[in-house]
Amino acid sequence: MIELSVNHLLGIKYITEEDIQLIFETADHFKEVIQRPIKKVPSLRDITIANLFFENSTRTRLSFELAEKRLSADIINFSAGSSSVKKGESLVDTVNNILSMKVDMVVMRHPNPGAGVFLSKHINASIINAGDGAHEHPTQALLDCYSIRERLGDVAGKNVVIVGDILHSRVALSNIFALQKLGATVKVCGPKTLMPRYIESLGVQFEPNLIKALNWCDVANMLRVQNERMDISYFPSTREYTQQFGLNKKILDSLDKEIIVMHPGPINRGVEITSDVADSKQAIILDQVQNGVAVRMAVLYLLASKIKRNDS
Repeated sequence: MIELSVNHLLGIKYITEEDIQLIFETADHFKEVIQRPIKKVPSLRDITIANLFFENSTRTRLSFELAEKRLSADIINFSAGSSSVKKGESLVDTVNNILSMKVDMVVMRHPNPGAGVFLSKHINASIINAGDGAHEHPTQALLDCYSIRERLGDVAGKNVVIVGDILHSRVALSNIFALQKLGATVKVCGPKTLMPRYIESLGVQFEPNLIKALNWCDVANMLRVQNERMDISYFPSTREYTQQFGLNKKILDSLDKEIIVMHPGPINRGVEITSDVADSKQAIILDQVQNGVAVRMAVLYLLASKIKRNDS
């Protein structure tokens, strides 16, 4: 049987192109399951999953929970805001306490980059990184690439521009790794102050002009400005950001070809994209949400099948 080359999903940089294709093929199957009248399968009936969210999340947490329920897993939900972490308990102690309840997999979001990697070395459970600081968000990149593949037939050979706050974005970094592994060309666009210094060392070009970037690309992934991660002001005002890097219907209609527009959510309507763009037929934002469940089902299923084989 073909299986993943890894026991955890810690970041896109740790997996191969073959792993990504296997996840996509498995997600195709689960997407068909989700369309049925009865949307559940018993694939993970004997697997217990702990969802550990040390940072706020709505869409990712709900998407993982729904994926787990569709696969019939047992679920423990843990939110750090109402836990012993607030009393000073360490990450390893928190997780070991949860593991003593015989948990097979941990889905974790944490504010510190590398938290998932650290944990994978200390505990005996399969870890899925649901976002670690401004580092990686692998399932978001997988569902984004899956959505491009679904709409355009393939990711290879496509031009993708990621627009906005690259500096604070784990979505951007994971997307860059995944798109390049699948053969796409990536550019970034946004205020120079929101570009990491190392960006060109990743084989990514910086394009400061939004119109040029949009005329070059097949896909524009519009990121949210992450005000909650900013301790200083990176641009003069939201209004000025929108004038230079916001996407509206007038700009979209003026391009010499039809591009597709993506957004990882939550959208600041009127800032990075206007409502008429978000709700247009060129936007695949709701497809991304739906595909997120199928892709996360695929990741959970493939990692769980490795656990079951190791146990048997």
